[in-house]
Amino acid sequence: MKIAILSRNESLYSTRRLKEAGEARGHQVDIIDTLHCYMDITSSNPKVRYMGKDLPVYDAVLPRIGSSITFYGTAVVRQFEMMGTFCVNESVAISRSRDKLRSLQLLSRKGIGLPRTGFASKPDKIQDLIRNVGGAPCVIKLLEGTQGIGVVLAETNKAAESVIEAFMGLKANILVQEFIEEAKGSDLRCFVVGDKVVAAMKRQAPEGEFRSNLHRGGEAKLIRLTKDERATALKAAKAMGLNVCGVDILQSKNGPVVMEVNSSPGLEGIELATNKDVAGLIYEFIEKNAKPNRNRTRGTG
Repeated sequence: MKIAILSRNESLYSTRRLKEAGEARGHQVDIIDTLHCYMDITSSNPKVRYMGKDLPVYDAVLPRIGSSITFYGTAVVRQFEMMGTFCVNESVAISRSRDKLRSLQLLSRKGIGLPRTGFASKPDKIQDLIRNVGGAPCVIKLLEGTQGIGVVLAETNKAAESVIEAFMGLKANILVQEFIEEAKGSDLRCFVVGDKVVAAMKRQAPEGEFRSNLHRGGEAKLIRLTKDERATALKAAKAMGLNVCGVDILQSKNGPVVMEVNSSPGLEGIELATNKDVAGLIYEFIEKNAKPNRNRTRGTG
């Protein structure tokens, strides 16, 4: 098969692994810099051009769209969809997952466990916003933040008020969430491919830190999911309409709660922690499902 990986950096572990795994299975795999693509938008013959030439017809496209280029990246993916190319994750599903507020609302509608969350533009009573998520300690997040950046744990109501006022003074969009203390600085990354959780790891934050992101020094180890955790991850992926994603779950006293659904999950941490060929499993999915004009927008909203 002829497969394109949309990635801005071919030296990244995930990009390299996907190229190596695809070629090991006999596929032609091209790495294409998303921002260097440009689109010929016509009603009869839409095209994607790159380096002054029309890109060939691919059997499948694997989008690795960074959060900083979501708008342009999803436009490129949408152009491939218009051309009838099978996209592993569709543009609308990527857009859903990148909007933290939209994704939480969609997950809530499906009855999926979530931390209690508040969102407001100009609340008349900030204290009520804090009280509505259970009071301090609480977590305050920038909507546009990634890899734990723009996430603050406010230990007291006064501290929470100060952080919210500061963010609002900068005209930033924020979420206020209850702090799941019993998680003890850990979360579960569930890697979903198709309709299966193919790998899972537990990430533990370093001492004195509540964010478990591996980019922030968190440690990862293999974990066996419970039936509820596995079901929650699959329901979250389905609600977003994502075929390949990482679902981040906290273990709360009320059962598993979803923190985020990542449409471009990294492979390095999960492959090292679980010793599984996750890249190969992604290609198994592509080989079974990649057919022309097979894109079907999954999920709603």
